[in-house]
Amino acid sequence: MIIIGSGFAGIGLAHQLKRAGIHDLLILERNDDVGGVWKSNTYPGCTCDVPSHLYSFSFAPNPGWTSTYSPQAEIHAYLKSCAAKFKLDDHLRFGVEMRDAAWNEDSQRWRITTSEGEYDAQVLVSAVGPLTEPVLPDVPGIDTFEGQLMHSARWDHSYDLTGKVVASIGSGASAIQYVPEIADRVSRLFVLQRTAPWIVPHPKRAISDHERALYRWVPPAQKAIRAGVYTAKEALVLGFVKRPVLMDRLATVAKAHLAKQVQDHELRERLTPGYTLGCKRLVPSNSWYPALQKPHVELVSSALAEVRPHSVVDRDGVERKVDAIIFGTGYHVTDIPVAAQLRGRGGRTLAEHWVGSPRAYLGTSVPGFPNLFLMLGPNTGLGHSSMVYMIEAQATHIRNQLAAMDRTGATTIEVDQRAHDAYNRELDRKMSTTVWQLGGCRSFYFDATGRNATLWPDWTWRFRRMAARRTSAAYRLSTASAPSPAAGAPQ
Repeated sequence: MIIIGSGFAGIGLAHQLKRAGIHDLLILERNDDVGGVWKSNTYPGCTCDVPSHLYSFSFAPNPGWTSTYSPQAEIHAYLKSCAAKFKLDDHLRFGVEMRDAAWNEDSQRWRITTSEGEYDAQVLVSAVGPLTEPVLPDVPGIDTFEGQLMHSARWDHSYDLTGKVVASIGSGASAIQYVPEIADRVSRLFVLQRTAPWIVPHPKRAISDHERALYRWVPPAQKAIRAGVYTAKEALVLGFVKRPVLMDRLATVAKAHLAKQVQDHELRERLTPGYTLGCKRLVPSNSWYPALQKPHVELVSSALAEVRPHSVVDRDGVERKVDAIIFGTGYHVTDIPVAAQLRGRGGRTLAEHWVGSPRAYLGTSVPGFPNLFLMLGPNTGLGHSSMVYMIEAQATHIRNQLAAMDRTGATTIEVDQRAHDAYNRELDRKMSTTVWQLGGCRSFYFDATGRNATLWPDWTWRFRRMAARRTSAAYRLSTASAPSPAAGAPQ
């Protein structure tokens, strides 16, 4: 068995499989260390916006978190410690990038082509998360810029921003974190904002030595905190999914936060969103508004229209000379890059199968792609809680399907088309009344066809309950005679 990626998904799945007695597995990782998105994203101020006690494996609590919302370095260190604790060293292969994976009908196995040769496996799992490949805006001249150009997900720490004139493009979660961190280092900062985001007060605080000692010596205390955080986060489903009108209450809090931090009426108007809170990603911050009011920082309420060798031009036609451009413009989320590398029956890629609109059963399985499982696949994202919760649910689901193969002696497992379609019809029905559909915005949640292919429109415990079924009528198991080379052996 081969797992692509060693972030939370890859590490969590490998641990569950090893606990179930499955040890014949390899984790292929293109980077030189585990961590996934928490290895790649090192921009200044990079911090998780889900509380620390919930953003960790339930089976591997970390009593050493120093803050209620953990910075990137601590999360990366946590994942490294998990890989060591779960004894995954012998299963990890670093510096190995998957380039293509094709299902072979004759051998009933996957052939994986990588930067280090070919591998063969009965089962393939893509544990490549959606926040992996950065997106640059499609604007003219972007390749002609002669200064420093970088995306927040590929931060160049060798470039000194001190005294530079910088344009920051975007006002999403990443920009809201790095802009306050770099504002005092640059001589001039232009923040180009296409759409104003909803900002709520950040409850982040340091976790005291006393608290950490308590969690270390009385683990149930941290478990209770985790349960409380989960319950509070889950309550947001009432507004996001069940009754979007309830988001007005949180919007009142956000508006009060804006009014308290921004006294200038004109600026406050430009920072007030024109859509329902929750329609786009909700971001906590106490430093975004103050940063925008510094004398040398200018909020530009116009999107980027053009890049020239030494400047940026907004949609109003105003040109601003800059030394560097930083893009906080997100990732390829619904146009999943790995989908173009996975070939199922008949050589058809997953991207061709989806035709611009990703769908999967439980975000995990797709008809026509036997023995392939996706983690963090379509409609497993959350607008309110921890993705680690969903990862654990998917890992349990995959473990159970592999157990079914083992019990029956099956060589292949594949989700039934009718079950897959019925699941997605019900998912779309639930999505139709959510704030993401009715909130009056266009976000990265939507695919090329206008469908929300990103988020899970229900309680997270319901997803976990569905995923945890030990047997599932949604799958077809079959047995075929085929040669069986050593699983995962490089060729």
